[in-house]
Amino acid sequence: MGLLADMHHSSLQRVAAARERVPEAALRAAVLGTQAPPRLRLARIGFDIIAEMKLRSPSLGDLSASTVDPVRRLEGYAEGGAAVCSILTEPTRFDGDLEHLRIAADTLQPYGVPAMRKDFLVDPYQVLEARAYGAAGVLLILRMVPRDRLVAMLDCAADQGLFVLLEAFDADDLQVAGEIAREREGRDEQVLMGLNCRDLETLQIDFGRFAGLRDRMPLDWPCVAESGVQTPDDAARVAELGYRLALVGTSLMRRADPARAVQELLDAGRKALP
Repeated sequence: MGLLADMHHSSLQRVAAARERVPEAALRAAVLGTQAPPRLRLARIGFDIIAEMKLRSPSLGDLSASTVDPVRRLEGYAEGGAAVCSILTEPTRFDGDLEHLRIAADTLQPYGVPAMRKDFLVDPYQVLEARAYGAAGVLLILRMVPRDRLVAMLDCAADQGLFVLLEAFDADDLQVAGEIAREREGRDEQVLMGLNCRDLETLQIDFGRFAGLRDRMPLDWPCVAESGVQTPDDAARVAELGYRLALVGTSLMRRADPARAVQELLDAGRKALP
C-alpha cells in the first residue's frame, strides 16, 4: 500500500486546499456553466482503447521527451480511434495538473472523444472538479477510500453524468466490486470495471493477472485491462480473454506516431475477437 498511502495523503491535502480556494457551492455553480462533455460510446466491433496522456511514470520516470506537442498527441489518439483519452492530473508523482484536463477536453471536443480524469480521488469534490474542467469520466480506485465514500463518489459521478472506471488490483477488490455492482443494478450510470496488473509495491507488471482474475469481474460492467498492454500482441491477448477495453499509457507515449500506435492496438484486438 506504499504508493496508494502516499497518494491518499497527498490527495486529501489537495482537496483541503481546493476547498479553500473554491467552496463546493461555487464549484457546483461553475459546473452549471460548462458545456456537456461527449458521452462515452463503445464501438460495436467489441474492443476499444483508452489512450493515456501522462508526463511521468513512477516506475519509468520522465515520459515527456517524446511529447513536445501534447495537443497534437491527443489529436493523434483521437484520429487513431481511441474511445477515451485518460489524462493524469496528479502533480507529485505524475507531473499532472487539472489544466491539462481542461486543455485535453477542449482539444478532444471536436472529435467527440471524452476525456477522463485519472488521479487518486478521495472525495466527491474531486469528481465535481473533473466535471468543471471538462471531463466526461473519472477513475475511482476501489481500495483508495472506505466503501461509503466510494459509493458517494459513484453517486456524484452518476448525478453529473460522468462515467466511472472503477479500478481493482486483486480478487478481494473484485469481490467488493461485485457487491457494489449488485447493489447498483438498474441505475442510470456508466461504469467500466478495470483490472490493473501492476503490483503496487514493486510496480512490476503481472500480465497473468488478466487471465487469472477475468472470471471474477462483474458481468454487467464492461471490463478494462489496465497496465501491461504494450504491443498489438498484448491487445490481442486481452481481447481474447474478453476484455472490452485496454487502457494504454507508457507504450503510446513513447511512439512518434500516436494515431498509428492506437490503430495498431485496435486492429490487433478486434481481429482477435471470436
